[in-house]
Amino acid sequence: MSNEVNGEDLIAPYRRNGTLSGRCLCGGVAIEIAGDYVAAVGVCHCKMCQRWNGTMFGGFVAAADAVTITGDVVRHASSTFSERAFCATCGSHVFLRNTGPDAQEIELFPGLFDDAQDFPLVSEIYIDRAPHYAPLAGDHPRRTRAEYESKELFVEGDNP
Repeated sequence: MSNEVNGEDLIAPYRRNGTLSGRCLCGGVAIEIAGDYVAAVGVCHCKMCQRWNGTMFGGFVAAADAVTITGDVVRHASSTFSERAFCATCGSHVFLRNTGPDAQEIELFPGLFDDAQDFPLVSEIYIDRAPHYAPLAGDHPRRTRAEYESKELFVEGDNP
């Protein structure tokens, strides 16, 4: 599959409108989606995501205005344009989101949602930084660090 797949063409078949309910490990944080989301997972292997997760980041997007999060969530400004959040009690990762004025989506962790277990993997970035112990199978677009950073906003200084 070509690395030059248009992002919207890639996710269009997976766009959904409905409800999903999720929670963190301890149950102290609940996440409700009532509206638009993409029922497919994208993976990032950048060093920041590896440090945050202990391995890769895998998430799916939902319309920010469709998501309600309740419970004690700690937010961390991980860059000048994004923040990451986790449960204050158990540490489960809850979301990653762009904090810019035009941000309309939030990235959520599929493992928090029982109904997301069958979401397919549809993209992978920073593949040249992926750990050798975790190769991902499947026919989906894969982009190296250079390919991704040539077209997308990224964090400077992501070197190990």
